[in-house]
Amino acid sequence: MLDERARTLLKALVERYISDGQPVGSRTLSRASGLDLSPATIRNVMADLEDLGLIASPHTSAGRIPTARGYRLFVDTMLTTQPLAPHASGPMESQLQADQPQRVIANAAQLLSSLSNFVGVITAPRKASVFHHIEFMRLSEKRVLVILVAPDGDVQNRVIFTAQDYTQTQLLEASNYLTAHYAGLTLEEVRARLKTEVDALRGEIAALMQAAVQAGSEAVADSQDQVVISGERNLLTVQDFSSDMGSLRKLFDLFEHKTQLMRLLDVSSRAEGVRIYIGGESMVVPFEELSVVSSPYEVDGQVVGTLGVIGPTRMAYDRMIQIVDITSRLVSNALSTR
Repeated sequence: MLDERARTLLKALVERYISDGQPVGSRTLSRASGLDLSPATIRNVMADLEDLGLIASPHTSAGRIPTARGYRLFVDTMLTTQPLAPHASGPMESQLQADQPQRVIANAAQLLSSLSNFVGVITAPRKASVFHHIEFMRLSEKRVLVILVAPDGDVQNRVIFTAQDYTQTQLLEASNYLTAHYAGLTLEEVRARLKTEVDALRGEIAALMQAAVQAGSEAVADSQDQVVISGERNLLTVQDFSSDMGSLRKLFDLFEHKTQLMRLLDVSSRAEGVRIYIGGESMVVPFEELSVVSSPYEVDGQVVGTLGVIGPTRMAYDRMIQIVDITSRLVSNALSTR
């Protein structure tokens, strides 16, 4: 437990370090805190904060910087955020107009990145694999393009290889039959019905439908694992990373392989509202110098994905919370108004 004086000094130290990026000395802290304390008193309080693991002293400076634990206390108990002014979200909203879901997702990642000057990430919506319309297009001998259109306008394409060659007329007949009899069902429901109905169908239609269902299932599975990342290069200009090639290499590995990133965003999707994960305080964020501000987003009241900003622990958390919160709401609105 910290007394009011220690809390005020810690808050001032974190805010000053976020602003300047330089270790904060006792004289600077005296001015920043507004407290009428002697330098000796401030040094004693800073020593106590260091003993508690809330701040640390870099080897090259007499000043102090926040630790992951210090950032966490600041974020949880001292951070105040103001709601974004209604007119401020107008330009953001214009970039996230209801359109194809893939475009909304891509634009959201770019928006998060451009507003934060860090990395914007968003997972593609998890959804039932329902199709509204299907088309087959002959590409070449025994090679067919399957086009699956979902009720929300999302389009999935897959190339399949068939056991026999089909004319475009046969493909059109199969497309019309499948759309007329199975549209509105999930791919799993279509697969179950095909098991009982396949004997009653002409051989070529049955084979095409089974291939289409398999292709559609694979396409949906791929999209469920999709995470869109924008602005990785922004980290090259971040002072906290740019001097350490080892850290940069680890970060770009994280973005390239995405598995750890997907696990992190999956944790975020189970939380309500905006959450902040600070590197070094748990295994959730794999790098000590990294923080993630994230929020789930919804479609028609159901959580279907997660978005957020990834940047250095030395970030303006109040601003990142605003950016992530409003983007989450705008993405939810854009994907729900259909």
